[in-house]
Amino acid sequence: MVDKNFRYGDAKTDTFGSDAMLQPSPVEKIPDGPTTPEIAYQMVKDETFAQTKPRLNLATFVTTYMDDYATKLMNEAININYIDETEYPRVAVINGKCINIVANLWNSPEQSKWKTGAVAIGSSEACMLGGIAAWIRWRERRQKEGKPFDKPNFVISTGYQIVWEKFAQLWQIEMRTVPLTLEKTTLDPEAAIKLCDENTICVVPIQGVTWTGLNDDVEALDAALDAYNAKTGYDIPIHVDAASGGFILPFLNPEKKWDFRLKWVLSISTSGHKFGLVYPGLGWVVWKDKQYLPDVMSFSVNYLGAEIRQVGLNFSRPAAQILGQYYQFIRLGFEGYKNVQYNSLSVCKYIHEQIATRAPFVNYSPDVPNPLFAWLMKPEYQKTAKWTLFDLQDKLAQKGWMVPAYTMPANIENIVVMRVVCKQGFSRDMADQLLADIDFAVNELNALEYPTPTRIAMEKNVPLTTKTFNHTGRPAPAAK
Repeated sequence: MVDKNFRYGDAKTDTFGSDAMLQPSPVEKIPDGPTTPEIAYQMVKDETFAQTKPRLNLATFVTTYMDDYATKLMNEAININYIDETEYPRVAVINGKCINIVANLWNSPEQSKWKTGAVAIGSSEACMLGGIAAWIRWRERRQKEGKPFDKPNFVISTGYQIVWEKFAQLWQIEMRTVPLTLEKTTLDPEAAIKLCDENTICVVPIQGVTWTGLNDDVEALDAALDAYNAKTGYDIPIHVDAASGGFILPFLNPEKKWDFRLKWVLSISTSGHKFGLVYPGLGWVVWKDKQYLPDVMSFSVNYLGAEIRQVGLNFSRPAAQILGQYYQFIRLGFEGYKNVQYNSLSVCKYIHEQIATRAPFVNYSPDVPNPLFAWLMKPEYQKTAKWTLFDLQDKLAQKGWMVPAYTMPANIENIVVMRVVCKQGFSRDMADQLLADIDFAVNELNALEYPTPTRIAMEKNVPLTTKTFNHTGRPAPAAK
């Protein structure tokens, strides 16, 4: 008897012999009927087949490698919603343990058994929570004093991550920025103080600037702010955006004061899914003491079977990442984290040294405090080159590498740089492969007879903003 369903995709049909594989994947409408899990899996898998392999993605800051047991543990918790604390009370306890561990890494002075902090989907939500707490504390103080509270502001360098622009826009808080320059590559404390006034809710230094990998000098800022607050009678605090550095400094530079050892540091945020070594998305925010977390930020619900108080912009969130973080703390311990971060930094310093020996390039900074750094083309080399770093990005992508080229922030936006982020899973041998592919690409680009479109754009003085080029590094089409 002929099985009429055979070619249509039943369990006996070979995946690539089915009718489904002759059809385009759905774009606008859900398909009329079901298909087998094997075929559905293959269709989705094929959609992403041509992408960069995660471990070759040196653009991303997020973790792209965890060991098999960590991956197994997280996969087994993929169906657990953290917020259901009544149903999953042990996950809530593990979350509290993680907050304690992170807080103590940052030298929390809080005496309570359970430190004051919150889990977040990533460092972006953690930054938001830290900023909101500072805003509410400022607003409540102004209300108590009978003063206007309609014009809040905060101060940060132009090296900020995009979440701070979102924070300013969504909560209507003025963002005052201190420009970065080639001479002042990190936040200038004195320039930051000049932007402060009675409406400043906080100053935000960064540990591991996204653009450059450098660290703002939090200790110098704290000293400057202490003198300013004493002179003016203000009470302006510091929120440290330690998305990257929060899991680097405690292990590699424990003597460096940037954390709760400083007087005006009242909150710190970090990314567990970056150098916390956990798959995305996971962030942490910790306050110096419970008094600095406004009560109005805790929301209570009872429809999950018990009274639950929660701090966060997001409600439902995965428990898998929390378990992954706790696993890493147990599995690696302090020495294990130190070794992983040391290796990542060492590989990064190696590439930094090697890039400096290549004729076209110069490093943006001689320092590599975190496992990431940026470089640019030498001005004299760029004058005669028929290509730009956007072209080099495109060439490397052909080899599977994702090494981003981008323009620097306001005030130095005419500078184009490339950046690599070296994470767990990126070895010295892989670094040598990357350098060899860079050399190969440069030789090919130098052999060009005619300038590339991006080079022509530069010759015509087209402003090199992020809108000038599309994601491939080629000039974006003109707006219609």
